[in-house]
Amino acid sequence: MKAMFSNGARDAGILLVFTVAFTALMAGAYLLTRDTVQRNEAEARASQIRAVLPAGSFDNDLLADSRALPKADAVKLGAADSSHVYLAKKSGQTVAAVLEAVAPDGYAGQIKLLVAVARDGQALGVRVVAHKETPGLGDYIEAAKSDWIHQFDGKSLSAPPAERWNVKKDGGAFDSTAGATISPRAVVRAVKTTLEYVNENRQRIFE
Repeated sequence: MKAMFSNGARDAGILLVFTVAFTALMAGAYLLTRDTVQRNEAEARASQIRAVLPAGSFDNDLLADSRALPKADAVKLGAADSSHVYLAKKSGQTVAAVLEAVAPDGYAGQIKLLVAVARDGQALGVRVVAHKETPGLGDYIEAAKSDWIHQFDGKSLSAPPAERWNVKKDGGAFDSTAGATISPRAVVRAVKTTLEYVNENRQRIFE
């Protein structure tokens, strides 16, 4: 009995040592790579934001010139609780705002977007940054797989008129692929909502 107890205690002690050592190694690895991971994540985000802005149109650090929007504003943009705006500046003047928006009604759930809007309310660029749409069918909303998303470039609430902010199948001005209209409908509505939000809050965003 004593031998069994002694062996059990010894095994438990060995297991404890291995657990502590493994935890220490994991913690050390996290601390060593944390800064690199954070830098990579920040650069990836900055790259996504730059993609919706015309080249050479800004000269500031987009991540540094950003702020979280109030929850009520985030909800207006389709987000559940949080959203950010990134200000693009040229020679110290804010020339455009890049907003995080969400189309909540995609075919398979939320479609997360970045929408760049100029001071005059014109859309400069739109990108889908996350979605769960059907592969091969709804994923043509991605810039890497189709030019579809570029049709928003240069559009505003007056061009096309508000009543034509929908896909052509519904009498609107925007193209879609036959058999896959739910995703583009959702994106068109989200972009329009973002332009409306900027129009309503223009002074607060740009001044």
